[in-house]
Amino acid sequence: MMIVEEKTISSDRVYTGKVISLRVDTVEVLNQGYKKREIVEHGGAVGIVAITDNNKILLVKQFRKAIEKEIVEIPAGKLEIGENPKDCAIRELQEETGYTAQNIKLMHKFFTSAGFSNQKVFIYLATGLTKGENNLDDGENLDLYELDLNDAYDMVVRNDIEDAKTSIGILLAKELV
Repeated sequence: MMIVEEKTISSDRVYTGKVISLRVDTVEVLNQGYKKREIVEHGGAVGIVAITDNNKILLVKQFRKAIEKEIVEIPAGKLEIGENPKDCAIRELQEETGYTAQNIKLMHKFFTSAGFSNQKVFIYLATGLTKGENNLDDGENLDLYELDLNDAYDMVVRNDIEDAKTSIGILLAKELV
């Protein structure tokens, strides 16, 4: 079977917000006529797997309105317009945890759900940590804690960690650290 690119005939912006935008594209599908595609646009995000010298991972716990519950995550944040992902990871690590990293390297990048969104997440490994003061964004409320990397890995395997970027980051870190 041959994969054929869909040709965009028109694009209508339905909503523009601070975090996401929504557009509806009309596309031409080979031998199928015209179809509508709902696209969530997002500027991208980073997640940081920060590992201390004694093999502890920094995790945050916070309430997420979209799922109506508290969830465990790696420190993370959205890219500002035109921001380099590595610079964003450095900024978010400091803002959410107060830590700076001597070493920070890209482990993985992925699209969260390419069927309807262009959101791309970059996962960084941060080591050589030094503690400082955090600087949370306005309205951000989270608890920071450290957990042994092996225990965090076990939490992913048991489905106690449900966040995708966090699961991916922990699984990769377990292989690399």
